Amino acid sequence: MHVNVLIVGANGQIGTQVVDLLKDSDKHTPVAMVRKEEQVEEFKEKGVQTVLVDLESSVEELESAMDNMDAVVFTAGSGGSTGYDKTLLIDLDGAVKVMEAAKAKGVDRFVMVSAFGADNRDYWNESIKPYYVAKHYADLYLEGSGLTYTIVRPGALTNDEGTGKVRLEEAIRSGDNFDIPRADVARLLVETLDTEAAYNKAFDVVGGDTSIKEALKSI
Repeated sequence: MHVNVLIVGANGQIGTQVVDLLKDSDKHTPVAMVRKEEQVEEFKEKGVQTVLVDLESSVEELESAMDNMDAVVFTAGSGGSTGYDKTLLIDLDGAVKVMEAAKAKGVDRFVMVSAFGADNRDYWNESIKPYYVAKHYADLYLEGSGLTYTIVRPGALTNDEGTGKVRLEEAIRSGDNFDIPRADVARLLVETLDTEAAYNKAFDVVGGDTSIKEALKSI
């Protein structure tokens, strides 16, 4: 079955790579959700369908982006240059509104990019604590939403070339390497869409020695 996937935050560094991977897939069709007209043109040039909706819009407007969708991959974030007001509005309320819209439109599959250790307050970085608060409660909302979720909590993101190999555990609390290339996070997100072992699971992921496919099967 061909799956239409809405990528929220498609213009971001991970989101763009997810779109490209899905575009080259024979099982998925990506639809890029963006908030600026010039971003629409960029994706159109690549032959990717887009919807123009802002995460600060109403749930009803977000529902319009869900037409004919089968799954959502949420990769959006307020970014490091904005204030904590945007962190609250995008990373928490924006995420929850997308979940509400998906639920209302019957889009059951929801893949969320969270933050490493967001599930445990002991591991929150004090300098960006409000960001962890937002991610923590967005994840909790998703887990209780009734949607078929996967929550991916990547370690320190790099722009290194992907290896296709990861270390994936419900909670990673020790080790020498907590980095992971964005390319591998994007591959992992795509792989989770059709991996039933990843359904209704939340986990940390960093660079490692196990292929993404095998790591997902073992969780």
